[in-house]
Amino acid sequence: DGWAQDAVPPGAAFVAAASYRGPGNNDTRSNKALPILLWWSGSLFPHFPGDTERIDCPRGSCLVTRSRRVARHRRTKALIFYGTDFRAYEAPLPRLPHQTWALFHEESPMNNYVLSHSPGIRLFNYTATFRRESDYPLTLQWLPGTAYLRAPAVALAEKDAWRRKGYGPVLYMQSHCDVPSDRDRYVRELMKYIQVDSYGKCLHNRELPSERLRDTSTATTEDSEFMTFIARYKFHLALENAICDDYMTEKLWRPMHLGAVPVYRGSPAVRDWMPNNLSIILIDDFDSPQELAKYLDFLDKNGEEYLKYLEYKNAGGIKNQFLLESLERREWGVNDMTLPNYLNGFECFICDKENTRVKEEQEHKKSRGKIPAPRPHIAQFKHMGCPMPTPGFGSVEDLSGGDSWKEMWLQDYWQSLDQGEALTAMIHRNESHQGRFWDYMHEIFLKRTRQH
Repeated sequence: DGWAQDAVPPGAAFVAAASYRGPGNNDTRSNKALPILLWWSGSLFPHFPGDTERIDCPRGSCLVTRSRRVARHRRTKALIFYGTDFRAYEAPLPRLPHQTWALFHEESPMNNYVLSHSPGIRLFNYTATFRRESDYPLTLQWLPGTAYLRAPAVALAEKDAWRRKGYGPVLYMQSHCDVPSDRDRYVRELMKYIQVDSYGKCLHNRELPSERLRDTSTATTEDSEFMTFIARYKFHLALENAICDDYMTEKLWRPMHLGAVPVYRGSPAVRDWMPNNLSIILIDDFDSPQELAKYLDFLDKNGEEYLKYLEYKNAGGIKNQFLLESLERREWGVNDMTLPNYLNGFECFICDKENTRVKEEQEHKKSRGKIPAPRPHIAQFKHMGCPMPTPGFGSVEDLSGGDSWKEMWLQDYWQSLDQGEALTAMIHRNESHQGRFWDYMHEIFLKRTRQH
């Protein structure tokens, strides 16, 4: 695997790689002359079949590959990592000074808390995350467009008829239970004050009407029978699995699509993205689950007040210019074959950055130092920067010593800080042996113990 710096890339694949028909450019270089981008997380490689592809991006072309055999090649200018798969103790070492590290992480912060601390995120030069501050933001990845929001809601009369059959006003549909946002602890408390129909594995208290729907794989898709069933509920509890600015998933957008009102906890900045000023109910606006239950009960009994939360579905109802402009501006599509997907979009973003950097480095060399060398771009804390998990209800001090949530997620969050620090120290010392990672972790642990 250790390719000599001046070796040619393996096989004829790099010379013969087919071209991904991008937006078109006038790059006439042969494949042998192009910068190489290596998808370190090969499972994400957005081309098939084959391991290598030429991509033609707006500012130039690159070769992209998932073959790690070129990891140490001098033309391999960038490594692209997938956040969920990134492990500090498996990172490629030594880190080569001519290589950019790029991070793609559209998933939950809970998948890798290393990235929520400065030492972890600053390992990367460019990022594509759910945060709007990221270099290539994926914030609206679960929202296909305004038409999705405008889809008609079930008539209020039908929702009220559903209530008279004994169904609750509030739906909870969750099968991933032990998560950093600790949502079940909150919902359990809410259930004391209002009827919540819970169909998933978490806090399960009601069966779905058919065997087909009970198959959990159906519940995670846009299955029409499932969607029709849950659309009859007035409110959907929409609690993300982790709390972070701009981390918003289908838990938020799907109820809005169906015309149920999301009772939401997730991104603290969620209002920035809402279609108007009255479309969701924020759990954290209420002093207690009891107060929230009172308000939901009031809306359940007052149809006119309830329907105000669905006015964004009317003509001209989407008034948030920031939302409209953000949807207009993004270059990738959601379930839209006419637009590139965000993986192809991000690799072109990196390709353009690397071609610019190569050019600037050449100009620096040619000028014999009169033109400064390009400075590395480094990711910032706010490209991810998710806060420490807190209990879904009550405070950490209220939790018993053996509370499994506390033992799992608080430990994971703070140990992740140490992992980012350990890898940073290894890179600065030019370590080449991954196996020393745990020695570095031990050093950090001892240092922390001395400080306390």
